[in-house]
Amino acid sequence: MVFDLLLIALAITLDPLPLMAFVLVVVSVRGVRTGLAFITGWLACLVAVIALVLTVTGGQPPEPRSPPSTANLAIKVAIGVSLVAYGIHRRRRAVHHDPSGADASPSKGGSSAFLTSRLDRGALWPAAGLAILLQPWGLVAAGAVTMVEADGSEPTTWLVLVAYCVVATATLLAAELYAVFKPASARHRLEELRSWMQGHAEQAIVYGSVVVGLLLAGRSAYALAH
Repeated sequence: MVFDLLLIALAITLDPLPLMAFVLVVVSVRGVRTGLAFITGWLACLVAVIALVLTVTGGQPPEPRSPPSTANLAIKVAIGVSLVAYGIHRRRRAVHHDPSGADASPSKGGSSAFLTSRLDRGALWPAAGLAILLQPWGLVAAGAVTMVEADGSEPTTWLVLVAYCVVATATLLAAELYAVFKPASARHRLEELRSWMQGHAEQAIVYGSVVVGLLLAGRSAYALAH
């Protein structure tokens, strides 16, 4: 469970779309406050998923080879295959829209201007809501089915779950701390980072989805077969 969960957390934190939106939040009016609201909404989703899973399972992992255990592994295989299919779909769509293979920007034109105008007001609730909308829910679902194996009676389990939340939020926390301690340079540097990510977002999404999907499906399928 530990390897799968931390791998999923790493994929979540490296997802470029939430980070690109977060940069817009941080460089807006009252950016540190709205950035904190974004992070709060982001963490609230992760914690809510953990609480839901542990409530359903009672903090007790299913017995190996039991019907619930087999069903959980089958769901993990399905989610892994879905992530691979999603990555392939994104890759084909990018090639179709740009025959040269260059990555299209995921945030352009009117949608970006609308988002910027909303965030420039420095409102907190829109920033928190945006974090919820931009959660990579496919990866979060993969994390949820992996948490079914968590044993709530073990202290190390709680350390792993805390680490999952921290790793999944690491890039947002880094950007927020940068804005707090280096406000003079943060706006320029973060805008540069966002511009760079716009040219590499599709590659990151494709490779992240395919790699995590293959590992999740492969490891789960192996467990089912043995």
